[in-house]
Amino acid sequence: MTPPTPSAAAQLEATDESVEKSITSPAPAANESRSPGQLAWRRFKRDRTGVIAAFVVIAFFVIALCAPLIAKLYGKDPYTTYGINTPGLLGDNGFPVGPNGGMSGEFWFGIDPQLGRDVFTFLLYAIRNSLLIATAITLLVVLVGVVIGVTAGYVGGKTDWFLGRVIDILLAFPSQLFFVAFTPVVIALFVAADENTPVWLTVTCLIGLLTLFGWASIARLLRGQVLALREREFVEAAKVTGASPARIIFKELLPNLWTPILIQGTLTLPAMVTTEAGLAFLGVGLQDPTPDWGVMIGYAAKFYQDDITFLLFPGMAMVIFVLAFNLLGDSVRDALDPKTKR
Repeated sequence: MTPPTPSAAAQLEATDESVEKSITSPAPAANESRSPGQLAWRRFKRDRTGVIAAFVVIAFFVIALCAPLIAKLYGKDPYTTYGINTPGLLGDNGFPVGPNGGMSGEFWFGIDPQLGRDVFTFLLYAIRNSLLIATAITLLVVLVGVVIGVTAGYVGGKTDWFLGRVIDILLAFPSQLFFVAFTPVVIALFVAADENTPVWLTVTCLIGLLTLFGWASIARLLRGQVLALREREFVEAAKVTGASPARIIFKELLPNLWTPILIQGTLTLPAMVTTEAGLAFLGVGLQDPTPDWGVMIGYAAKFYQDDITFLLFPGMAMVIFVLAFNLLGDSVRDALDPKTKR
């Protein structure tokens, strides 16, 4: 005796239920399409080192932007000579009377020798000035490098040859020695020898010179990228449809260049921070009493043999920032181009 078979109505009802479930149930997450930016962000979030470095870098920029507010809440400023104005803070030898550079509840990082300025607020403003200058230089370097590199690679011919020779000369030029030797010459063109140099002029000179000698490496990299991209099928198709050179550059080439541009930008900024601080340390950048990382390290270097506390805070702050930004740059590179990750 055979078992009873289900009726046709029951079979049709079961089929309708399965179709309804297949329609209403969400597709597996693995099959969802993601843009390259979303994939890069997902890879970056998995990199703990990069995430921690990003938080450190953001913290430095927040401190730099909020330096006046923090100093106001703290109740000190970087210019007042507390050690001279208040008896008992400095000894007869000019060093703080208290231990560890005069660190206390009133002066968190102590006071500097001879003048007795508050180290904490001086460091806040030093971070602010150094990061603002380095960020401005980086933005200009990337902008000039992109314009010249894309122009040389896309136009080609004599334009490419001329710009290529300019890039070669700049890359071969001893830029550090030039900064040290030429910065005073440029400033002397605008300020007499017996006059004080305005801070804005020094900052403008630094930004101009560092931009002038900093864009060549980015331009050379992008020139090579454009030379390879302009022969691709999508660029040829855009030319066939009658697209203008400006449309081809902005719609076809630049979207494919954001990865190297972003990577080079993350590597350029910490380099500019150390370069600007080095020039201030050598006496051709910002000068005391203007707060700056290089100014602080240069001033503290005179007294580190007696007390290393004055050199400790600016030195550690710069090392932490540069290390964090370099790690962030490596993580961004690995996220955008996973093939480079070892």
